[in-house]
Amino acid sequence: MSGFPAGIERGFAAARQIADAVLLEGYVLYPYRASAAKNRLRWQFGVLVPPEYTAQGGEHSHQRTECVLEARGEDRLAVELRFLRVQRRTVERATAAGGFEPVERLELADRVLVEWDEGVEERIELLVPVEELTGAGVQRAFRLPGVGETELLREQGTAVGRLVRRREQVDGLVRLTVEELPGPYRAQRLTAVVENVSAWVPPRRASREDALPRSLVSAHLLLGLEHGRFVSATDPPEWARPAVERCRSRHTWPVLAGPEGERGVLLSSPIILEDHPKVAPESLGTLYDATEIDEILALRTAALTDEEKREARGTDERAAAVIDLADSMPPEVLERLHGAIRGLRDLTGATADAEQPWWDPGNDPEVDPARDRVLVGGHAVGAGSRVLLRPGRRRTDAQDLFLAGRTGVVEAVLHDVDGSVHLAVTVEDDPGADLWRAQGRFRYFQPDEVTPLGEAVPLGEAVPPGGAVPPAADDRAEES
Repeated sequence: MSGFPAGIERGFAAARQIADAVLLEGYVLYPYRASAAKNRLRWQFGVLVPPEYTAQGGEHSHQRTECVLEARGEDRLAVELRFLRVQRRTVERATAAGGFEPVERLELADRVLVEWDEGVEERIELLVPVEELTGAGVQRAFRLPGVGETELLREQGTAVGRLVRRREQVDGLVRLTVEELPGPYRAQRLTAVVENVSAWVPPRRASREDALPRSLVSAHLLLGLEHGRFVSATDPPEWARPAVERCRSRHTWPVLAGPEGERGVLLSSPIILEDHPKVAPESLGTLYDATEIDEILALRTAALTDEEKREARGTDERAAAVIDLADSMPPEVLERLHGAIRGLRDLTGATADAEQPWWDPGNDPEVDPARDRVLVGGHAVGAGSRVLLRPGRRRTDAQDLFLAGRTGVVEAVLHDVDGSVHLAVTVEDDPGADLWRAQGRFRYFQPDEVTPLGEAVPLGEAVPPGGAVPPAADDRAEES
């Protein structure tokens, strides 16, 4: 039972459903068998390794959360550090001599057991007056000692094997500081740092598998104020925007948690989320595999063979629960997963056109992608213009960065609902350019990512390769 005040505990309880989803994201993936290739590399989010391993493995030993809060009176800050601790499980078979010997696989009547890393949930809790966090702040060290245990396996009263479990020692540190911010609003900047300080020295060529049992896995924080409020890091009020923009979180993403409109709880997650994230109400259980939707996972899991289900049940208690959930899901419940309507609006009647909720460029007579022009460096660029491609680093499609310095032809000037302009481009010397053009499939660049070149080319005509590029454009291409 948590030792937090009732108000904070209520806020944490409302946020724990999404926090649990963060904790177990990717824990075991469909088809929920330890032997599946996609379950060979696990623990992808929020892994804090021992500091001596960071140079070898390239992962981090700490995470840092910075956020803005408004404490009130003699406020107290509640901190709940949550993470998984890897528990390595091996399998042994009973021998005729009365002992046990390690095996890779042990078949029982209802399940198949293999080696597997289980995740044991750990929590570190702190409750600190906010005024004590100024200056040097507060540090809380913790140690989780190594533990070993065995589970005897019996069938029809006879010992057939055992599971041997081992958890390694993990040492950690939580550091909390608060800095008063200038201005009339009495806001503060909170810095919360979580560190793995385990003294483990990895052997030469140590693998990630060696480091995981000594790591904090899926580490994240729940932060709560007894009376005050947190400021959104993604949508702050104007008065707090400068202070929020100066916050520097590392390896974590702070969001407001709990019901919409409440600001007393903040979740600092290793996965990027929006404020007040929530699990869909149609979801009946944790499926762990967020790359699929619940309906597909439920159907695929129910379609596993009996042998596959036996292995999944032996993989882990959490995997076994997924199999049982899929097998017991009635058709009317499965149908709920097919889709949900979150809201309805009346778009009929005389006022429907006047109340159109957004601008539709396809129905705007003043928009013509084939004839529109946009000024780039003093030149009018539109369909048929030759351009030098200079994709910026902000692009989400990394493949376009390989086109830097190549030339292309603008096929259309497009406008989106946010008022931004995009140039649809085909790349010169691309043997598939005619096919892409016929299918309406192009590369898209913003005006500041191209440099105009030479004369326009009539649409549909081939562009001669090796067209001259002005020296200034060449220089810019090299600089980019």
